[in-house]
Amino acid sequence: MTETTTDRTALVLGATGGIGGTVARELRAAGWRVRALHRDAARRAGRDDLEWRQGDAMVGADVLAAARGAALVVHAVNPPGYRRWAQLVLPMMDSTIAAARATGARILLPGTVYNFGPDAFAAPHEDAPQHPATRKGAIRVEMERRLEAAAREGVRGLVVRAGDFFGPGAANSWFSQGLAKAGQPVTTVRDPARAGVGHQWAYLPDLAVAMRRLVEADDGRAAFERFHFGGHWDASGREMAQAIARVVAEGTGRAPRIAAFPWWLATAAAPFVPFLRELREMRYLWRVPLRMDNARLVARLGAEPHTPLDEAVRATLAAQGSLPAAAGRPVPAATTL
Repeated sequence: MTETTTDRTALVLGATGGIGGTVARELRAAGWRVRALHRDAARRAGRDDLEWRQGDAMVGADVLAAARGAALVVHAVNPPGYRRWAQLVLPMMDSTIAAARATGARILLPGTVYNFGPDAFAAPHEDAPQHPATRKGAIRVEMERRLEAAAREGVRGLVVRAGDFFGPGAANSWFSQGLAKAGQPVTTVRDPARAGVGHQWAYLPDLAVAMRRLVEADDGRAAFERFHFGGHWDASGREMAQAIARVVAEGTGRAPRIAAFPWWLATAAAPFVPFLRELREMRYLWRVPLRMDNARLVARLGAEPHTPLDEAVRATLAAQGSLPAAAGRPVPAATTL
């Protein structure tokens, strides 16, 4: 295949995941040529109108080959199930940086709130001090540090941090594994929040639109930029659970009860269940109202894409198999601004 280099060719690493897949589809819908790296590309061929390339994100030569001719590399790849994060995450980041250095591509890194610990101010801006309280948070900080260091050597980078993901495709998330278990009817909503403590959520389709628009708004002058995505702020700590209950009641005629998340169970099972261990480690985010300030993003874009909460919750529940097919109704796509 003849490679072409345009400002609208992107390579997405992690395109089978929630954020990677959503960003890939958003770019493709906006007219980008999108490639995706996968260890079994033949099995993925023909899906999502993407160009699937054979390769492994841990292998630098594979990432470089797939990145040739691309103007953008979306680094959204993570080890499945939070397994071997310490051993795999940073080498994959290094492979992406090396490929971008060789090809001139810009790197888009989806970031998280995990960079900030419970000592952060209530509304940290992008350049606020980072004191992560978890292993995963420390790795996230190091990923960004390496990307920023590479920018001083000519590798251009963009980081967009967001709160807890929810939306179609967000499999390993608090929403689908904690509040409303994916693949099961919702009879009980397990709310991990403490009453009165706010929590920040990011609806993936909205986040993908914001990321795409930030990429397209680039004027080429800044080597490295960070932005915060505001998303849905649950000021009371109860709004997300109440929205789930409300949407389920509308779709099924039966309102689920809202109960406290069993933190004791997560603590007891954490040594044996990696995902529960990760949930337990992030408990501080449900005890501290940490809302990342999105003023910089709004200043750049004019407004942030925002799907109303009930519509976003309905789409999420339907996609994860927690609403019967008869309860579904057309859900508007993310607001495209």
